[in-house]
Amino acid sequence: MRPPPDPEARRRATHGRGLSAEALALLALMLKGYRPLARRFAASGGEIDLIVRRGRTIAFVEVKARATLEAAAIAIDGRKRARMSRAARTWLARHRPPADAILRADAVFVAPRRWPRHLPNAFEIEGV
Repeated sequence: MRPPPDPEARRRATHGRGLSAEALALLALMLKGYRPLARRFAASGGEIDLIVRRGRTIAFVEVKARATLEAAAIAIDGRKRARMSRAARTWLARHRPPADAILRADAVFVAPRRWPRHLPNAFEIEGV
């Protein structure tokens, strides 16, 4: 019989999978011509996994890794969108993008043995 899982070990494993998913998502975005501006930006009680830019577009990217791409797609709830929007507003206040910048909230869904799926403009950034 296996011993019960250690909560700390499980947390570390989950964190490691999240970092791997973010690295894979960033690679996929870079292959599409995006360049990274920030990773794991945290402020105002929220976090943005990736902030990338391509041309005039600045995308605030939520990366979700799940067993299937479909499960990842439904994992971004209203609370997560609100927290990400707060962090995006803070980043924008600190970095002042050009007036003609296009601001988007994108998502990248990651599943085992699948290429990440990028969904541009996945949801609205609240208050921007």
